[in-house]
Amino acid sequence: MGKCILVTGGARSGKSSFSENMAKSYGEKVIYIATAIAFDSEMEDRIKKHKESRSKEWLTIEAFKGIDEIIHRYGEEYDCFLLDCITVMVTNQMLEYFNYDMEYVRIEDYNRAEESIKVQIGNMLEAISKSPADAILVSNEVGWGVVPENPVARAFRDISGRINQIIGQKADEVYLTVSGIPIRIK
Repeated sequence: MGKCILVTGGARSGKSSFSENMAKSYGEKVIYIATAIAFDSEMEDRIKKHKESRSKEWLTIEAFKGIDEIIHRYGEEYDCFLLDCITVMVTNQMLEYFNYDMEYVRIEDYNRAEESIKVQIGNMLEAISKSPADAILVSNEVGWGVVPENPVARAFRDISGRINQIIGQKADEVYLTVSGIPIRIK
């Protein structure tokens, strides 16, 4: 069955480049799952640069939830799924869960949101384990910096960290990228 590979690291550590190079070894039968939404011009520019860096032969699907359905649908036809990235996926799921209004959110709300995200991640990991295609999942290590001063940012950091742990435990291989250098840690 399909292999699950997690590539993690800090911002601008080389995760995407390393993951895209790894995916190129699968040839043209790659699905790139882009999880970002362009909320502003800076994000539009990031998305544009990501599009320019990846192979034009790959099928791109823009989605931040229901990833298991994508894997079930295309897993027999394609050899590799490259999902970039888990932390953006978590952000978008949090925002959608709170209907894009996070001003009056309580800790209980964050806990419910995290459970909802864990279900999505669990479904995705189960689909990967049943698929003949491999999956490369890119994520950020967001807990290595200063503790955020606001509750929304702290909740995001905590949820992202716990999601990374879940994926890391299930992954067949885990790579950490530092200064453009990938280090295999599992």
